Amino acid sequence: MKEHLHTNKLINETSPYLLQHAHNPVNWKPWTEEMLAEAKEEGKLLLISIGYAACHWCHVMEEESFEDEEVAKLMNDNYQCIKVDREERPDVDQLYMNAVQIMTGTGGWPLNVVALPDGRPVWGGTYFQKEHWMQALSQIAKIQDSDPQKLEEYASRLQNGLNEIQLIDPPNEKEFHQDFYNEIIQKWKRSFDRKNGGENRSPKFMMPVNWNFLLRYSWHFQDAELQDHVLFTLKKISYGGVFDHIGGGFSRYSVDARWHVPHFEKMLYDNAQLVSLYSDAYKLSGKPWFKQVVYKTLDFIQEELTAPNGGFYASLDADSENTRGKKEEGAYYVWEMEEIKQILKNDFAVFADAFNVNKFGYWENDQYVLIRSKSISELAETHQQSESAIQRIIDNALEKLKHHRADRKKPALDDKIITSWNAMMISGYLKAYQTFGEKDLITPAEKCLAHIENNLMKDGRLMHIQNEKTSIPGYLEDYAFLLKAYIDFYEAEFDEKHLQKAENLMEIIFEEFQDKDSEMFVFTSAKQPQLTVKNIELNDNVIPASNSVLAESFFRLGKLLSHPDLIERSRKMLSSISEKISEYPQSYSNWLHLMLNFTNPYYEIVITGKQALSHADFMKKNYLPNAVMAASEENSMLKLFKDRQSENTRIFVCEDQNCLLPVEDGATAIKQIRQV
Repeated sequence: MKEHLHTNKLINETSPYLLQHAHNPVNWKPWTEEMLAEAKEEGKLLLISIGYAACHWCHVMEEESFEDEEVAKLMNDNYQCIKVDREERPDVDQLYMNAVQIMTGTGGWPLNVVALPDGRPVWGGTYFQKEHWMQALSQIAKIQDSDPQKLEEYASRLQNGLNEIQLIDPPNEKEFHQDFYNEIIQKWKRSFDRKNGGENRSPKFMMPVNWNFLLRYSWHFQDAELQDHVLFTLKKISYGGVFDHIGGGFSRYSVDARWHVPHFEKMLYDNAQLVSLYSDAYKLSGKPWFKQVVYKTLDFIQEELTAPNGGFYASLDADSENTRGKKEEGAYYVWEMEEIKQILKNDFAVFADAFNVNKFGYWENDQYVLIRSKSISELAETHQQSESAIQRIIDNALEKLKHHRADRKKPALDDKIITSWNAMMISGYLKAYQTFGEKDLITPAEKCLAHIENNLMKDGRLMHIQNEKTSIPGYLEDYAFLLKAYIDFYEAEFDEKHLQKAENLMEIIFEEFQDKDSEMFVFTSAKQPQLTVKNIELNDNVIPASNSVLAESFFRLGKLLSHPDLIERSRKMLSSISEKISEYPQSYSNWLHLMLNFTNPYYEIVITGKQALSHADFMKKNYLPNAVMAASEENSMLKLFKDRQSENTRIFVCEDQNCLLPVEDGATAIKQIRQV
């Protein structure tokens, strides 16, 4: 067993990220109520460092600063040092991320903040080199000794700023109108990267919530230019190095403009949302490649992120050991040309052309990141072989490289099972099932839901994370994404028990998370200790805001349960933030997705009769984002079925409970549905 010079209080934690720092010379402590009380008693400034297990720059800062004895002495002498896993404590992360964004205009991880003993922030930033880090901490420590009132005054001003960004307008009574989108969409289009897809910037994040809205908008308004760009973007992303062509799954983002070199960590939440997005893109476009992307991503989830208990793990690290035994970003994923030649032999020429083992695909240090730029038909023409022969060569080559890569040292696994992320993955599997109709796709969702209900739910209330302690209560995001998953399950299976479970969950959301000052919901349950600033999550980011997810679920439940009060609550939530949207629509794209429900036709599709469930298959073949569907082969308690039951199959297309004459087949029902 390896002996360590240092061991701090993180040694008793279960988070892989916190355990990474358990042998730093810094006297790290975990974030607990006891720790905060101790800091107040001592009157020591807090130094709060936040990150996550798969974070490359977190590892770099640890190696440069937190493992350094000189830096550790400075930190230990002047600060109460606290390490936070942002995935365990998203509430703490969001508070200090907001503070750093106010102070610096940017954010990211590692997130490093100095706060007063009561937790109010006074200074912060992201990654710091050792020299800059020591200078800053020394200066703040001197101010604390010589003029502590200065820090107190700054903390008060910053606290006011943090409170202001949580202010929410009361809902107005104005009708949502289609004209609202005109300026937003035109402005958004001007930011597009027409050459590489996505937005014209680097680094590039996939931002599935943005493309999900834009895809739906393009369908509603028959905007061919916009739809082409969304589909082009999805192609470029999945052709790029951010998609693992060998093992499947997506990395977190690209460091360049052409989706080539990823920041190599793989997160469950990215892959869950991208499975849903590519499934929808396949429904709308029929492009076979999008189906391949979905299946290959789900293969990755099954092989790398699925726990024996049916839950899904959080992430894979960006770093892994290279051939010299040193940890290096991307070491598991990159290739040298000679290595590929030796493995593939005669097939190298075709593979190198397909995945740019050339100047275009070169990264650094004689290493290549695989990136596609040609279709199978283009490759077939170049190499004068049939498309099936080219596809066979590529498939065999990828399998050989996968087998060879398995001998490398794998990236570290963060084995936390996070309720919200697992619920997102459930929805991803259900979307794939609804798109491709294969029963095998619903089984992992069923296993994961059973695991959540049996291990992360007690008396109807959720825990945020499963580990040896399972001690962190659920946040609003956990309830919001599980509520969505229950609704998704109903529309996949039409078992009304899922709607009952959704109603039970909703009762707790209203009881414990409702904000007394607005139509929104706070991130932390009223039954849990509160931070220095109330957190109401509004902005859609890489993960959509818990309030926007809730608002859309209220709308869908209102339609399925015939509860107009839920639809009205959804409208009020949207109305409360509608004035903010035009400032930067990319941060409100899930809210915009919800707005389409109010500005465009939205349907309840009701199917009855002894063959009702089999007739619901027509939804799998069609992209219909503006409808909920209910199907029942026997007596149902849902009001949607009142006076509509029959032995023969009947499909009712309804708007606000007002139905057109029933039809007997899906194709005719589709013709009754308007987009605009």
